[in-house]
Amino acid sequence: MDSTREAIIEAIPCLEILGKPFLNSSKVYVEGSRSDIRVPMREISQGESVSGNRTKANPPIYVYDTSGPYTDKSIQFDFQKGLDALRMPWIEARCDTQLVAAVGPSTSEKLAGQGNSASFSFESDRKPRRAAFGSNVTQMHYARRGIITSEMEFVAIRENQRRDGLDASLKMQHQGKDFGASIPKVITPEFVRSEIARGRAIIPLNINHPEAEPMIIGRNFLVKINANIGNSALASSVMDEVVKMVWAIRWGADTVMDLSTGPNIHETREWILRNSPVPIGTVPIYQALEKVGGVSEDLTWEIYRDTLIEQAEQGVDYFTIHAGVRKNYVPLAMRRMTGIVSRGGSIMAKWCHAHNQESFLYTHFEDICEIMKAYDISFSLGDGMRPGALHDANDEAQIAELKTLGDLTQIAWRHDVQTMIEGPGHVPMQLIKENMDLQLKYCHEAPFYTLGPLVTDIAPGYDHITSAIGGAMIGWYGTAMLCYVTPKEHLGLPNKNDVKEGIVTFKIAAHAADLAKGHPGAQIRDNAMARARYEFRWRDQFALGFDPDKSQHFHDATLPDEADKNSHHCSMCGPDFCAMKITRNLQEHVAANDESAVEKSCGYA
Repeated sequence: MDSTREAIIEAIPCLEILGKPFLNSSKVYVEGSRSDIRVPMREISQGESVSGNRTKANPPIYVYDTSGPYTDKSIQFDFQKGLDALRMPWIEARCDTQLVAAVGPSTSEKLAGQGNSASFSFESDRKPRRAAFGSNVTQMHYARRGIITSEMEFVAIRENQRRDGLDASLKMQHQGKDFGASIPKVITPEFVRSEIARGRAIIPLNINHPEAEPMIIGRNFLVKINANIGNSALASSVMDEVVKMVWAIRWGADTVMDLSTGPNIHETREWILRNSPVPIGTVPIYQALEKVGGVSEDLTWEIYRDTLIEQAEQGVDYFTIHAGVRKNYVPLAMRRMTGIVSRGGSIMAKWCHAHNQESFLYTHFEDICEIMKAYDISFSLGDGMRPGALHDANDEAQIAELKTLGDLTQIAWRHDVQTMIEGPGHVPMQLIKENMDLQLKYCHEAPFYTLGPLVTDIAPGYDHITSAIGGAMIGWYGTAMLCYVTPKEHLGLPNKNDVKEGIVTFKIAAHAADLAKGHPGAQIRDNAMARARYEFRWRDQFALGFDPDKSQHFHDATLPDEADKNSHHCSMCGPDFCAMKITRNLQEHVAANDESAVEKSCGYA
């Protein structure tokens, strides 16, 4: 290895957090029906409850964990080798795939890498796979034949979050309003299979990304979030993007999209895939455009097809494909205040206008399906006509494309290709439910994957908040996955801190949606937090939150001593004006002569 490569890898800034669990937390694994189905979860240990001279142990809380092996302190990491191929035994056991010679980047792309692609090429001797002749290797294909795969069992265990054995007070949950969803009390492997067979959920897992831990996206499951990363012609490097990926999944990204448009696109994607335990999505038209020097009019079906196969063999799990941008929709978008704000949508609109014909993404959609089912790549049918301003929300262009996406979904399903639908965008709050209702109607309950939506246009620098407001609402109404937005939205390329801010904000939105839907077990963590607050268990409060580091930092800014972790007040109210402290003292005084009342009020009964 050359010295430059070694120096860059050793300088990766997130190495300091690899193997470091969150506060009071450890990585645990729940085993399935076979020993190699080991479902990761984060176990949050809690301190004892104390009331007078009595103590009571509190159970650990198990939460969904997207961080992969990176928070498992028993595992040693090497970015240059990548993660273990945990799904390879399952894939090989099905005996329906074959090894092929890799396509790889073209000579022109290597030259476009500015001479440094060799230093960053990922060193691996693993050959890509594709379906054996006549085979279909999608999870939907298996599901429709009544087969429960190891991937389906894995996600069923994962969705339940090991909530059995908790007491009734922690399991207490307000009744939700699910707007017609069909959420069972317990997620079983058979339920997962049936939802995939119906097209209401997807497990995005390319057979060439065996490092990924199975996860599910669907209306009747936990709301997921996606984080976008990727370089540009002006900023970032290969290793910067690997760092962002590891950082993103640490804070809760369920999937990551690599939207790189700068140099070394192939190498950047390879490094991310080999080190990612979550599904990776891309927009292949970006790389295809690089192959023709950025000239949209020079794109061809053949160039695009080769790009799809190149990325399929690397292991990309889902493709955003803007096949719903039709020639006759382009004039509709020209009436808007902000035109077409989707990069992929604008590229294809320009191509349609220049050639005065339908997009090759639309006319070759069946050919694309053939590629998708050979690798089990999921469609993320792109919203190329999404509104980029409140002014343009729910307009004719947006709805026309949505209807086309519904037609394309049915074509994909005929090939047993898993499919989700991308959605807006900028939408005022009063129009959000209409977006969800129309998507369910026109797209046959295929999972909805939305950017926000942003509910106002006047908060640059705070659009992670404007979009999370819309995200919480549309997640409640039925959206399956939310695409995060960072504070840099509309302003610049996000850095590591922006990524964290966007992810935590959208984890809050997704969780709020799960609570509102009444997803079983969604309130357990909230109940544990409430109990910890009332009992002034400060460390448990930090650990149970989405960002333990930030909450402890805020607390310790004014009460830094270790003894303050046991105090019954914070710096906001002080020792004499804390309402919870006053109430606890009152409760204990009133119940002093009634032992049963003491036990009931403090949770010992």
